[in-house]
Amino acid sequence: MILHQLIQAMSELSAMQRFSINMLPVIFAITVHEAAHGYVAKYFGDMTAYQLGRISLNPIRHIDPVGTLLIPAIALFFGGIMFGWAKPVPVNFGRLRQPKRDMLWVAAAGPAVNLLMAIIWALAINLSPKLPPYFGLPLGLMGVAGIQINVMLMVLNLLPLPPLDGGRIMVSLLPSRLAWQFAKIEPYGFIILLVLMFSNILGAILLPFIQVVETLIVSTVLLQG
Repeated sequence: MILHQLIQAMSELSAMQRFSINMLPVIFAITVHEAAHGYVAKYFGDMTAYQLGRISLNPIRHIDPVGTLLIPAIALFFGGIMFGWAKPVPVNFGRLRQPKRDMLWVAAAGPAVNLLMAIIWALAINLSPKLPPYFGLPLGLMGVAGIQINVMLMVLNLLPLPPLDGGRIMVSLLPSRLAWQFAKIEPYGFIILLVLMFSNILGAILLPFIQVVETLIVSTVLLQG
């Protein structure tokens, strides 16, 4: 099976080779995620990201030197959950036509495009054996990385913890009084996330969900290619 061969080949790469293979999937996973938030916010009435030129597939507009490059590189070299972020796309929820309802769709857009990109990378793996090895093998390896990275980011961002997308979805779904109380967690959300990550609790929470989603993609997309 091509996937097994690619995973084996990935394990034999040097750290620098793995870094090179992972960088394109990482950059696009993070930056397209952010652009999707801006696009959906524009659709529901908030033009902030559009006016600032942030609704773009140009990674340069979204790259954060620390969150998009340094942190994923450290995670790649030392193992563990591939963690990173781009410059957040500014969204003024007060400008949305129905702020509490529309917040859900703006927040869900990021994880949704990560799922879409994971499927596209699976299709790229299907295509890779039909191409010359000098192009097909790197594409297949990037496909493996692309599935792993996008599924991880999707599952991570769906955690019900503000300011992650899952936290904003919870704020949208909860009754107004509870939503207001829940939203007060947001200033501490990133600190909580880092504590969970460095204590290995985050990995234990995410891994079962990541495995389920990856299995579904492999069984429904990859194996049928």
